[in-house]
Amino acid sequence: MRIALVYNAKGSLPPDARLAADGELTEEELFAECDSPKTIDAVARAIRSGGHDVTPLDATRDVYEQLRRGRFELVFNLAEGVIGEAREAQVPAMLEFLGIPYTGSDPITLAIAHHKARAKDVWRARGVAVPDGVTVPLGDAVPRALPRARAWIVKPVAEGSSKGVRDSNLVRTRAEVAARVAEVHRRFRQAALVEEFLEGREFTVALLGNGASLRVLPIVEIDFSSLPAGAKPIYSYEAKWIWDRTDAPLEIFSCPAKTSATLRRRLSAIAVDAFRALGCRDWSRVDLRLGADGRPRVIEINPLPGVLPDPDENSCFPKAARAAGLTFDQAILAVIDAAVGRLGLEAPRHARKAAAR
Repeated sequence: MRIALVYNAKGSLPPDARLAADGELTEEELFAECDSPKTIDAVARAIRSGGHDVTPLDATRDVYEQLRRGRFELVFNLAEGVIGEAREAQVPAMLEFLGIPYTGSDPITLAIAHHKARAKDVWRARGVAVPDGVTVPLGDAVPRALPRARAWIVKPVAEGSSKGVRDSNLVRTRAEVAARVAEVHRRFRQAALVEEFLEGREFTVALLGNGASLRVLPIVEIDFSSLPAGAKPIYSYEAKWIWDRTDAPLEIFSCPAKTSATLRRRLSAIAVDAFRALGCRDWSRVDLRLGADGRPRVIEINPLPGVLPDPDENSCFPKAARAAGLTFDQAILAVIDAAVGRLGLEAPRHARKAAAR
């Protein structure tokens, strides 16, 4: 197949767009969700390993014209977007306008999933357990009524990759809540989400496929005991981007997670429910924590999960795939297979070869 790999590269931003981007962010924060050349090259190689013709395209402002003229049979979508609360939906919206099939979820799902409060509104309506929370719109004061909790976590409502979730965003007083909400408003120019902090274990569940063939990969647990002394038990921006370094990675992920069979079933079931409630497709990663009652609740979902190729780097989806017996290349090709099956396209060459054996 002739496939375009569409992504947002770290550091790639139109010259006039920086002023329109999020408030007082550093360049590292602004591009935290974007992919490195190493990741982009690895995904391109994986797609080629299936016998496909691959054209990498950075999703800058000329990508629409490149897609329009490219005569692509499929797009492998990794584009996170850089600007706007619905930025993950931008490239898929272009592809739907152009009539080009693509991997992953549609613009509606991606826009809702990226907005933590709206995603949780959908989950609550569908009976998926989530933490109690309140949204504080940009410029508003913290409401008098906060979720009943011993501690709260404050987050920007529409960011990923732990952006805006610093170690200091886990707070225990109303004054601290107000300070963190004001910081989110100032730095991110968007609403803040204040949620009850769930003090139990944290897990990530990677999902691959669609419908009856949807596959739950081995569950990953976040091990907060690996954090520096005094760090709070959250997967914060510091834990993801500062304390965890390529030359000294944190031993923060355990996969397969050591759980009882009952807990494993509960985590898998709620992850699948969250995936289906938002209409996710092909692949996703669902983050969950246990409450004081031991029940899992969905923290958020990522329909465009990170895929760092180096096993020594912490990246949940590839780690779960490896635990399931899939190489990095096989995991990427499995996403293509899921999309091809969903779209009713001709089976890729690598799939036909496997079927013939």
